[in-house]
Amino acid sequence: MELYQLNNIKNKKEFLKALNVHGGGISIMAKKMELLYFFIKDLKTPAVNILKQDALSIGAELATPSGVIVCEKALYDCLLIGTRKHIEILSKKELAQPFGLKALALALQEFLKAKTFPLKIMGIINANDDSFFEGSRFKNSDAIAKIEEMIGQGADIIDIGAVSSRPNALVVSEAEELERIEPICDEIKAQKLYEKVSFSIDSYAPSVIAYALASGFNVVNDITGASNEEVIALTVKHKAKLCIMHMQGTPQTMQTNPHYEDVMVEVSEFFEERIAKCEALGMKRENIILDVGIGFGKTLEHNLTLIQNMGHFKKFGCELLVGASRKSMIDQIVPTPTAKRLAGTLAIHLKAVENGANIVRCHDVQEHFQALTVWDMI
Repeated sequence: MELYQLNNIKNKKEFLKALNVHGGGISIMAKKMELLYFFIKDLKTPAVNILKQDALSIGAELATPSGVIVCEKALYDCLLIGTRKHIEILSKKELAQPFGLKALALALQEFLKAKTFPLKIMGIINANDDSFFEGSRFKNSDAIAKIEEMIGQGADIIDIGAVSSRPNALVVSEAEELERIEPICDEIKAQKLYEKVSFSIDSYAPSVIAYALASGFNVVNDITGASNEEVIALTVKHKAKLCIMHMQGTPQTMQTNPHYEDVMVEVSEFFEERIAKCEALGMKRENIILDVGIGFGKTLEHNLTLIQNMGHFKKFGCELLVGASRKSMIDQIVPTPTAKRLAGTLAIHLKAVENGANIVRCHDVQEHFQALTVWDMI
C-alpha cells in the first residue's frame, strides 16, 4: 500500500470519473471535496448562536468572537466554514430561521449557483501618446500590425482605447478621441478582423462607442461603470457585451487618498446597483462583464483585498475581468519600473484567475498565453 496527500484537485468530477466512481456518487462526492469560507459581517447575536449550532450539527463550523454566547454585543462578525455540501444543507435549513438568517440563506444560495466561464486573454492597444506603459501605444498601421500579432499569440479579445485612464491623465475631448480611433476601426472593418477575434472599445463616449460597434466591435469596456444610459442603450442595440468597471472618482482624482469603510462591500453594492440598471434597460446578465478596477481609486491594500477575494463577485453570474498589467501596485510591493513589471503582472493575474477571474486584460499576450496554458494544465 502507498499513500500520498493531494494538495489540489482542480476538476473534482473528472478525477472521480477517472477513479471509476459510480455515476450517481460523483456529484455528491465532488461537493464534499470543496471547502468554502464565508465572512459574515454584522450578524445579529441570536442569529450567530443559532447558526453556530446548526453548522456544528451537520459537521460545518462557525468561527465566532468570544462573548457571543453571553450576548455581550448586538452584532458580530463571524466566519462560516464548510464543504459545498455543508453550505447547501445549511442554506436550506436557515430559510426557516429568524433574526436575518433567511436573508443569509438566500445569499449563500446565490454563491452556490455561481457559473464557470471559459478563460480568455484580452490584449491592450492604446491609440494615444499618454498611456502609462509606452509599449502599449500604437497608431493606425502600427496598431493593425500589433492586432495581427496579438491574434497570432492567442488573444481572444483585443481592447482598443484612444484616451489614457492612468492617474492624472490628460482630459481629451470626445471629438479628438473619435478622430484617433476612426482609422483603426475603419481598417478592422475593411479587413474583417472581427471575424478572427473579438474587439473591445475602451471608452465611455457614446459617439466613439457607436462608431466602434458599427465597425465590428462587440464589447464595450466602460471605466465609468455604465454611468451613462446612452452607452447601455447602444450596447443593447448592437447585442454587444458591456464591461462594468468600478472606479472611485475620476482618473484625475481617483488616487487622491482613496477611502472605503469596506472595499468588498462597497464594490459589491456598486455592481449590484449597476447590474440592476443595465437589466432594467434591456441588457441580459450574460452580456455583462464585471471589473473590480485594480488601481482605479484603490490603495495597495484595497487592490490586494479585491484580488484575494475575487471569487465573491462570481455570485452575480457574470464574467469577471482582472486588469493589473504592469500597474503601480507591483512597484509598491517590489520597486520596479513599468517596463520590468511582467513577472509581477503574471503573479497577480494567475492568482486572480485561481480566485475566480476568467478574463485577463494584459499588455503581454504571448507571455500570458503561455503562463495561463501551463497553469491550467497544472
